[in-house]
Amino acid sequence: MKRLSVRTRLTLVYGSLFLVTSAVLVAVTYLLTVRTMDDRLSVSSGGVDATTLARLRALALNGDVGRLLELKADADRRLVEQKHDVLEQLLQSSLVTMLVLGVLAVGIGYVVAGRMLRPLHKVTATARRLSESNLHERIALDGPQDEIKDLADTFDRMLDRLNRAFDAQRRFVANASHELRTPLTINRTVLEVALASRKNPPETKALADVLLGNTARHERLIEGLLLLAKSERGLGTRVGTALPDVVRAALDQLDDLVEEAAVDVEAKLAPAAVTGDPVLLERCAVNLVENAVKYNVRDGRIWVRTGTRDGAAFLQVVNTGRAVPGYEIATIFEPFRRLRADRTGSKDGAGLGLSIVRAVVDAHGGTIETVPRADGGLSITVRLPLAERPALAA
Repeated sequence: MKRLSVRTRLTLVYGSLFLVTSAVLVAVTYLLTVRTMDDRLSVSSGGVDATTLARLRALALNGDVGRLLELKADADRRLVEQKHDVLEQLLQSSLVTMLVLGVLAVGIGYVVAGRMLRPLHKVTATARRLSESNLHERIALDGPQDEIKDLADTFDRMLDRLNRAFDAQRRFVANASHELRTPLTINRTVLEVALASRKNPPETKALADVLLGNTARHERLIEGLLLLAKSERGLGTRVGTALPDVVRAALDQLDDLVEEAAVDVEAKLAPAAVTGDPVLLERCAVNLVENAVKYNVRDGRIWVRTGTRDGAAFLQVVNTGRAVPGYEIATIFEPFRRLRADRTGSKDGAGLGLSIVRAVVDAHGGTIETVPRADGGLSITVRLPLAERPALAA
């Protein structure tokens, strides 16, 4: 059931209060009128004409009691009819007036509620426009220092804190990127020199080879963490992007991995355009396909699809593999979480691939659907909002 807006609810409250108050006022007026008419109206003042009064006096002097009672009863009946007509007309007029004023009150209440809620609409519109790239924008609401002005000022102060926090995070990511990559790059260079040198004994080269593998894994871990942090901060770039081009670039990067794993990849890339960061979208596709390769079986298959469906663009990656329990689906998108079953190449991962996929999809306003296949493996479908203008294919 759709909830009513605040403006509609305020209008209903205003209109209901007015109608209830008007009904009470009409009822009180009606009762007071009845009482007044009962107290003050009599035969002598209830609309009996002078001729009837003269006849009543004559009958009273002649002693014709029967005729006198008959005339008195007729006068009382006429008086009751007049009172009934007056009260009925009064009630009808009051009800019509109440209904007309009630409709007018609802209309005025709707307009007044809209004017009163206009500052709240401004706060809402500003909140919807905000992202990491325009956190500098403020509501700066003008007007009296009432509850709505206090709300807008509080929201502005919160934006100040968020802006400072995002600036600090950006500086931290930039510094971490430099401070963490530099020593690993130096270590990798030293180890590669040690492996290339003919003076070092085989034991030293074997140790250097092991350390070089550990360094490569640490580099992948740091790269994944930095990319995850960047994805969760939101989008800094929004351009029209052809989804098939992104997937083709991702498949080109993974040619060696696919060949080494002896996995067959079938790609059917129908046109689909989205708006977002092409680098992050490409990383999302790379991680999905890489995950499908690593968690596959030898001589397995991978199906990659793009297109549009139900008003949204989609990227679907389906792979063969071992059966995946349904209870593990909810956890595989968490950082550092892997499937418990041992799969080909899973030892080389850091458990961040699908976490980055979820962060990228969330940043683009999309959704992820993950379904275990009956024959083993997973079907992962990413749905993203369509671009307003189709992107040009590369």
